[in-house]
Amino acid sequence: MGLSAHAPWLAYYGNTPATIDYPRKTMQQLVKEAARQYPNNIAYVFMGKETTYSAFADRIDAAAKGLYNMGIRKGDRVTICMANTPQAVDCFYALNRIGAIPNMIHPLSAAKEIAFYLNVSHSKAILTLDQFYGKVASIMPEVKDPCQILIARIQDELPFPLNILFPLTKSGKAGKGLPKTGFTFWNDMVAAGKKTELPEDDGKFDDCGAILYSGGTTGTNKGIMLSNLNFNALGLQTIAASGFGSVAGWKMLSIMPVFHGFGLGIGIHTALIGGATCILIPQFSVKVYADTLRKQKPNIIPGVPTLFEALLRAEDLEKEDLSFLKGIFSGGDSLSPELKKKVDAFLKAHNCSEQIREGFGTTECVTASCLTPKDYARSGSIGVPFPDTYYKVVKPGTTEEVDANIEGEICISGPTVMLGYMDNPEETASTLRNHGDGRIWLHTGDLGHMDSDGFIYFRQRLKRMIVTSGYNVYPSQLENIIDSHEKVLLSCVIGIKDEYKGQRLKAYVVPMPGIEPTEELRQEILSYLGEQVAKYAAPKELEFRTELPKTLVGKVAYRVLEEEANREAAQ
Repeated sequence: MGLSAHAPWLAYYGNTPATIDYPRKTMQQLVKEAARQYPNNIAYVFMGKETTYSAFADRIDAAAKGLYNMGIRKGDRVTICMANTPQAVDCFYALNRIGAIPNMIHPLSAAKEIAFYLNVSHSKAILTLDQFYGKVASIMPEVKDPCQILIARIQDELPFPLNILFPLTKSGKAGKGLPKTGFTFWNDMVAAGKKTELPEDDGKFDDCGAILYSGGTTGTNKGIMLSNLNFNALGLQTIAASGFGSVAGWKMLSIMPVFHGFGLGIGIHTALIGGATCILIPQFSVKVYADTLRKQKPNIIPGVPTLFEALLRAEDLEKEDLSFLKGIFSGGDSLSPELKKKVDAFLKAHNCSEQIREGFGTTECVTASCLTPKDYARSGSIGVPFPDTYYKVVKPGTTEEVDANIEGEICISGPTVMLGYMDNPEETASTLRNHGDGRIWLHTGDLGHMDSDGFIYFRQRLKRMIVTSGYNVYPSQLENIIDSHEKVLLSCVIGIKDEYKGQRLKAYVVPMPGIEPTEELRQEILSYLGEQVAKYAAPKELEFRTELPKTLVGKVAYRVLEEEANREAAQ
């Protein structure tokens, strides 16, 4: 009997229930329940404009009528290509109300990428912002199925006088000059559906509720079909595992993007089924982040590690009292123990009694599926599984479970595991596997181990291993060491093709604010690293940067650095 069979992690649950009763409801049905329970709570606030839960429930139905009136039906897919705005949230739940499926993509996707997403999902419509209309319209000749364009405007959701002033701003100007035809404004679509009768709400808890995209375990872009239950279970598990009991009336900083599992599943859906307020932030900047913390005082911040690294760089927070923070959750990328130490020290210095709690998951199970227990953090661990969720570690390429503390591939089983990859049965079959124990296991493609108490330790993606002179080197391990240097804010280690070694190592380093990137500092960091790792695993090259490239969801884009370095090496 393997370690996962007897769930040793339950001993560290504290007041978290081991199991939860999941309602057999759709996402919008659960949100409407919250609206009935907390009608006067604020569902979301956008640029200072508040919308109550009862008004939000009405907006969902009004948008659903408009979408139904324009011909969207149960099972149809509609692409939401939006920043974090009220229309994006309304559209997501309105589609769910009529049984249609939101296809979530990044508004900054290149034109060719948008064409790919529309074609692969057979979308009947796309909702985007006015400033992106030109890009979307340009690819319509390449789109195989008829696809209507819906246009939302930021100023339509702004309070007075911002709604008057907005067209004068940079992003407001970007949306000017729309043609007279070729699209429908979101507000006009809603108004046109006013007298439409909605069909009976016959949505099922196990219907596909949304499609998100991920490189998956093989690196190619795939649509991930997630059910209503997947999202609802995630929200209920997150609230339970956080130890809060209830988040009603609290404020969630919804800064992670709505097209990302973490931003949508936790930043939006968890808040909205719990009666909390989403502070919708359409565009991240360190200044907006700091201003929002000071003025709005959110209680919960879910984010990727770079979001917390930005805390250390925010100039306006030096004297700020952050005691209003009740939960700080890191996920989406590996949080180095050193960055955790620095952020925890920052929080303590600003009167916050909480520490960062790290979680882990993949888009194939919406987002997080484990979390560091409130009172039992272990250095380097990503925590213990959520209620009703099982983890096991197997020998890579097999279904054979390994013993405690032995490294292998992390597998997950539970109510948030996806329905499968859209129109890709082969990839689905290789990722979702039956281990002969009555459970379906998601093979994550991530390396790690579990200790004898059930705490999980993430090493890194199976794919992100560098082989140099025949030795396996794990970049995240080196980054953790470099980040522990007091003069380092952030680092990234990559492999460069090398005829002799196969790959040679290079480190990119962002110094702490106020620290000059000198040759002396370069040697200091390299010798610091050399003292702690084997000679073959120590990079000989180190380049200073003022910042590192980020992916669309804020992770360090190591592939961009890899491609750049390999291009330079080939010249």
